[in-house]
Amino acid sequence: KIKDEGVYFSSHIDGSKHLFTPENVIKIQKNIGSDICMVLDECLPYPCDYSYAKTSLDLTHQWLDRSINEFSNKTKSYGYEQHLFPIVQGSTFKDLREKSAEYIANKNMDGNAIGGLSVGEPKEVIYENVDLVCNILPKEKPRYLMGVGTPENIIECISLGVDMFDCVMPTRNGRNGMLFTKKGTINIKNKKWEKDFSVIDSNLGNVSSFYSKAYLRHLIINKEMLGSQIASIHNLNFYLSLVQEAREEIKKDKFHIWKEKILNQINNKL
Repeated sequence: KIKDEGVYFSSHIDGSKHLFTPENVIKIQKNIGSDICMVLDECLPYPCDYSYAKTSLDLTHQWLDRSINEFSNKTKSYGYEQHLFPIVQGSTFKDLREKSAEYIANKNMDGNAIGGLSVGEPKEVIYENVDLVCNILPKEKPRYLMGVGTPENIIECISLGVDMFDCVMPTRNGRNGMLFTKKGTINIKNKKWEKDFSVIDSNLGNVSSFYSKAYLRHLIINKEMLGSQIASIHNLNFYLSLVQEAREEIKKDKFHIWKEKILNQINNKL
């Protein structure tokens, strides 16, 4: 339950009630030594009623101010260098997104996050909102897009000005047998891979160039935990390789040429 003071949760372990406030969320992150501390906010569903989105945004901004006040208390930082990122919200409503981005930019924190996207809306709506917000948030500070996304989403949003991402997709999809490669996506459960003894991806190191597709398929089909581990590590390898390559292409001022080429490749279904 969401209240002005914070959010009430019921424990999935014993049903006990817990209150998360902007202040104690910051205290917890300070205590565990988070490099980047995130503020308490409300991530809205899609679609969302405008009046609710507006009320929610006001609450998120109130919580942000309380979070900044708590973060400014240096008494329990334990000597770690820590940073606080506000989070832009506003659902998919242009005026609310603009209001939130301007409010957050004026807080002059070390970096800024964009939340509340990739919650069911079409990818075109994601890009439209990212573009809108990135034109407001300061260019000299990192922009962190939360919960996004597919390799295509990441490449498109890099082109719009995003610097940082997080997503469960590489590991979640890996556990379910979907592998990302530069040649396209692989459903390793398909029978076509049963006798394919080529490595998962010869362009990547670690598990990707060690284990064969046939062996990984055998593990996944038989629900061996090692299969989930290999697939997850491979997908993480791929994501890291993708953004490293994007960074190098940006340095060479050839990102947009590379972008069109790589998108044509990775969107294939193998």
